[in-house]
Amino acid sequence: MITDDAPAAVPQSDVLRYAAFSTDPGGGNPAGVVLDASGLTAERMLAIAAELGYSETAFLIPDAAGSVAGPAGTGYTVRYFSPLLEVPFCGHATVASAVALAERTGPGRFVFATQAGEVPIEVDKGADGVLRATLTSVEPHVEEVSGADVEEALALLGWSVDELDAALPPRIAYAGARHLVLAAATRDRLARLDYDFDGLAAYMTARGLTTVQLVWRESEHVFHARDPFPVGGVVEDPATGAAAAAFGAYLRERGAVTAPATLTIHQGEDLGCPGVLGVELRADDTRVRVSGAGVVIP
Repeated sequence: MITDDAPAAVPQSDVLRYAAFSTDPGGGNPAGVVLDASGLTAERMLAIAAELGYSETAFLIPDAAGSVAGPAGTGYTVRYFSPLLEVPFCGHATVASAVALAERTGPGRFVFATQAGEVPIEVDKGADGVLRATLTSVEPHVEEVSGADVEEALALLGWSVDELDAALPPRIAYAGARHLVLAAATRDRLARLDYDFDGLAAYMTARGLTTVQLVWRESEHVFHARDPFPVGGVVEDPATGAAAAAFGAYLRERGAVTAPATLTIHQGEDLGCPGVLGVELRADDTRVRVSGAGVVIP
């Protein structure tokens, strides 16, 4: 266990490093995981996350220390920190944490009590020996966004209105964290990302946004995504589970897909660290399920 009395340098053995949404340590999105953060203050968690430098680090407090009710060993209170701030929910760090737990206790069900609400996770081991985690989001919702807000966001990104996909209009989507969804009309537009970091950070902070979810639709059920994350001190989040869940809710609300449906989101390709996120929409449940593999980063 790490405590606030620990030395400033975080022991390698106490902060685990996993790549989520990939079976390749060089792919997906790296996350830090602290499996027992019972002795840590928020200030110490933030310092550890900043030192590690990943887009998020998850800090778990086992149920014996006051987590959600459930079978012993399955419940955890979880807090997520970027290098700059705490976020209410993080999908890729959730997947990484669940895989880390399953490696130690075996596949099964875990329940994370997050600031956004209770998030159940199922971890299965495939015939290929790979552990894959599936999280179920909190209840999602989708909000309208004003034309003026869209214009400001596009200006900060260096995009123009005619580069958007008219079939997927801008919205703010939530499934544990808020994301502005902007759909590019072409893969080339998505591939070119060079934005006003400080300006977009201020824009997002004023509106309570965690990322901007930039997407391009390859086919009915296949999408590509990029997620600027300046509010967390990161230019781009390589594979964003919370945004994927929010995007699934957006697609359902827009009628762009019909549940039941299984979607594939490719992310990180433009950064050289490809990841694959599975998104499941069920006809009898408005919550969104997001799946992915996880692997230790040596």
